Amino acid sequence: MTSSRRHHLKSLMLQIAARWLEQETTDLAAAKEAYMAENCPAPNLSGDQATLVEFCKKLYQSLDKIDEDRYDNGAKVAKADKEIEELKLKVVELAGVKKPALKKVRMSADAMLQALLGGKHKVTMDLRSNLKQVKKEVKEEGGEAVGDWRKNIEDKADRKKMFETS
Repeated sequence: MTSSRRHHLKSLMLQIAARWLEQETTDLAAAKEAYMAENCPAPNLSGDQATLVEFCKKLYQSLDKIDEDRYDNGAKVAKADKEIEELKLKVVELAGVKKPALKKVRMSADAMLQALLGGKHKVTMDLRSNLKQVKKEVKEEGGEAVGDWRKNIEDKADRKKMFETS
């Protein structure tokens, strides 16, 4: 396709799009006029004061109804927005959020209890005092087969010397 042909087709498409936009704006204006003619008739201001008061009351009632509808729609939108935010949070939870690493805090048990219970309470907690005292028993091994390497270290040193000299 030549560039002149391409340019000609492009200009035709732009003209058609411009016509469509004009048609759309005229259709919207006509729809608006039809809606206003149907739902908002021209007020008849000729008459006595009683008819004008009645007309004003009707206007106030319609305004109240419109305000109620606006409030209801606003509440529905707010509820939907809240549900969307909750669903977004659930998606993030399912994807997995990395929890930050906790910092080590060096604190004694007494300091923790004092922080939890407040400064009024003097609580001392010595965890080691509650531990059981266990006496260590030395087991005597009867078998020399297992043996302790420290007992015959000198013998092994002699064997090492024997291999070094040869």
